[in-house]
Amino acid sequence: MKLLHTMLRVGDLQRSIDFYTQVLGMQLLRTSENPEYKYSLAFLGFAGGNPGQAEIELTYNWGVDHYEIGTAYGHIAIGVPDVYAACDRIRAAGAVVTREPGPVKGGSTVIAFVTDPDGYKVELIQRAEFANDSP
Repeated sequence: MKLLHTMLRVGDLQRSIDFYTQVLGMQLLRTSENPEYKYSLAFLGFAGGNPGQAEIELTYNWGVDHYEIGTAYGHIAIGVPDVYAACDRIRAAGAVVTREPGPVKGGSTVIAFVTDPDGYKVELIQRAEFANDSP
């Protein structure tokens, strides 16, 4: 088995595409429209997405501009080479860092959190193996 994608319902598809591409550095991989059932999809990811990496599927149900996230949802995690530099880029792009970079409570892993336009949390985790990559 392999994780293929995570689906998020969004209130404004273009706004969310802009966040994930311009702020987090993902690539827009493909889109589709389903007029019969009134929804649009956009798949985003790093390094070309599947099969090498899991993707994020953004689903826009036509006419729905917001969702209640609920208490069960946690976050999406993205590995980055330098959490501090990533947060600087994210703030410069106008996005919100909701947990400043620093060690995780009770550990030494450096993390931070940002929030996407629909309120979904994205955790940034500093990982040395990503030092030659860039989000």
